[in-house]
Amino acid sequence: MLGIIPRPTLAMILLFPTSEKYEKLKEEQEAALKEKGQEVSPNVYYLKQVISNSCGTVALVHSVANNDNDIQLGDGFLKQFLEDTKSLTPEERGDALASNQGFITAHTEIATEGQSQLPTDDNPVLHHFVAFVCKDGTLYELDGRKAFPINHGPTNSESFIEDAAKVITDIMKKDPDEMRFTVCALSANID
Repeated sequence: MLGIIPRPTLAMILLFPTSEKYEKLKEEQEAALKEKGQEVSPNVYYLKQVISNSCGTVALVHSVANNDNDIQLGDGFLKQFLEDTKSLTPEERGDALASNQGFITAHTEIATEGQSQLPTDDNPVLHHFVAFVCKDGTLYELDGRKAFPINHGPTNSESFIEDAAKVITDIMKKDPDEMRFTVCALSANID
């Protein structure tokens, strides 16, 4: 199935159900990485998710921001946001996203399409989006709910899909009774 994904692929986004099992595994992973440490490129654009139910937006921002050499953004609120937050901490970026009127307007418009009731901050989070990108020759998992980016080792544009698929498969194996996993690829336009 990996062969049908258009190449080059710039990012992959995993959508999966959240669960107590996932939350426990997340905490264990963070604790282990805090203890042993990891190398994270200073060029990785990472922001913390500070508002509930915004993980899809956060995953898209991570995907685009870490591929700024391959994606030419036109003038607009996303391009301006990335320029304005480039030198901020992940927490400050998350706060800036939460208060950015362009994102607020776009999120509200999209959230109302096809739904009879708008999601609210007190709705339980049932699903979660996480981005995977190749930055500076390394595969990173970017989950705004985690304490930091997760370095999954070396990769490149030729092996990115397979390398990301291995990490995604490992995530899926940790919850073998769950079948609701979806992956979306952000591919480069090759004209």
